Amino acid sequence: MATLVTRSSLPNSNVDCSIGKVVTGQVASNGSILEIGTISKTTLAASINRAVKKSGRTTGLSRSSIVGLNATISVTYDNECAGGTAFTKTFTNQIVIGNTGSKFLNSCDSGSLMVEDVATNPRAIGLLFAGSSTDAIANPINQVLSFLSATMVGQLELAVLQFKCPFVARRKGILCFFPLPVSKL
Repeated sequence: MATLVTRSSLPNSNVDCSIGKVVTGQVASNGSILEIGTISKTTLAASINRAVKKSGRTTGLSRSSIVGLNATISVTYDNECAGGTAFTKTFTNQIVIGNTGSKFLNSCDSGSLMVEDVATNPRAIGLLFAGSSTDAIANPINQVLSFLSATMVGQLELAVLQFKCPFVARRKGILCFFPLPVSKL
């Protein structure tokens, strides 16, 4: 679906994100997110009990609600090549989403864009990157956009991420990367 561009957000930032250059023909050319459709060019701050959804590689379209704000969490990252722990990173001001039985977020759903659960043009709230069988964790989308020097831009109600060069990315984590629709890579 995408080729990763190298620059890591870890371990020195408060977000865990990557950018992928979309492979032609592997992602909808209109920027639509599978099972969600087009998204709004504006973002939305997280709030307790807000209904959210995402489309992930493993769990597909799934829905839940925000159960915590401003969370401080520690994530242990594996050394994918040599085995064992590479490092543990503490993140602050994160969004916590209910994930009973890993039904909202599971392995390889990481990188899914979490949006408000509305029928048309949902606004982005967070970027999912970690979880357990009870909770999922998302970076607030505005923190991600700030780190990437990116903005949400719309074109005829179509929203994609537009990035300023140089592009960033590569995450060493236990969950897989799922690319966001992007333009101007």
